[in-house]
Amino acid sequence: MKANNGLMQAAAELRDGVNELTFSEPVAYIYNPLDYAWAPHARYLELHGGSPKKVVFLGMNPGPFGMAQTGVPFGEITAIRDWVGICEPVRKPSKEHPKRPIDGFDCPRSEVSGRRLWGLFAERFGTAGDFFKDHFVANYCPLVFAEESGRNYTPDKLPAREATPLFKLCDDHLRALVDATEAEWVIGVGAFAEGRAREALEGMPVKIGKVLHPSPASPVANRGWGEAATKQLQALGIWS
Repeated sequence: MKANNGLMQAAAELRDGVNELTFSEPVAYIYNPLDYAWAPHARYLELHGGSPKKVVFLGMNPGPFGMAQTGVPFGEITAIRDWVGICEPVRKPSKEHPKRPIDGFDCPRSEVSGRRLWGLFAERFGTAGDFFKDHFVANYCPLVFAEESGRNYTPDKLPAREATPLFKLCDDHLRALVDATEAEWVIGVGAFAEGRAREALEGMPVKIGKVLHPSPASPVANRGWGEAATKQLQALGIWS
């Protein structure tokens, strides 16, 4: 499959743009996997971003044991290596929290959200090739934020003075991604991603929807996320 140069350029611009931003306490550590994990991310775009897509699934930002390690959205190690088909070298971020080491594809932890998301796609489509014919997975924000304690800090908690320049870059990237993939639908994985998509893509010829986030912090997701998400996509007329 031919690489989508629009996706690659947009990702590189987002990578470089967010590297120029600064953030204040309680944010103490900032990981940009588009930087230190560029090799697997670029491979993801090359392998799976070359065709027009019907649906782009949009997450909020990388999880510490997912995209933070693999450079691929919702990047649970086993799913990305064995099903998506990517296992490239990952460097270290410039400043690393001792409780949040970046071990790349050697990370011993599993990200539940990614395992659930890619597990559903594998169950429904069988092969990654069949899934990526019409679907793609992206994140709105590429950065991982951690407090001094190592606790995860999500972009929705940022003060406006820091969120505004970050979200502008993320909005620009999302519009470029939709242009490059010719997406018919953007499906926010969770309410934050849906809300950002609605704001960023206003006026563009793309439909917006939402599925439940697969986080283990959600009691509803823990009662059968795959079935719930499938029903939501069927109700939107996306899956039969």
